[in-house]
Amino acid sequence: MLPRLTINTPIELINQYVKDTMVENLGIQFTAIGNGWVEAKMPVDKRTSRPGGLLHGGANLALAETVAGLGSMLTVDVNEFDILGIQVSANHTGGASEGTVYAHAEIVHPGNQIQVWNIEIKNEAGKLISTARVTNMIVKRNGK
Repeated sequence: MLPRLTINTPIELINQYVKDTMVENLGIQFTAIGNGWVEAKMPVDKRTSRPGGLLHGGANLALAETVAGLGSMLTVDVNEFDILGIQVSANHTGGASEGTVYAHAEIVHPGNQIQVWNIEIKNEAGKLISTARVTNMIVKRNGK
């Protein structure tokens, strides 16, 4: 049984929830959650960079889908419903070769079956690195 996640769940517990997953392997850490928004950070290092040392666009997409996924998880009972990312698109507007990037996700369509999230990923100086939109589908878990 999965823990019920809400905006009152401590960030430390949420970060433990993603142990031994791609989220942990990329160094993504959730930093704050609220009603309709989620924030996280990700290092720019060998795990997230392409050859040559620049932040990989795919790592940005993984970060975007991760924050949007948690955002949708916070709106349902995860023991009854599963969250499936069904569409992600992004525009990469800048680059980073060191430090940390920060994602801020906000819900723009809080539907019961489909949710849409906008995500901005910025570098440490606040410069926009990537902007993304993620669509999540909420489905009943098997046997429920």
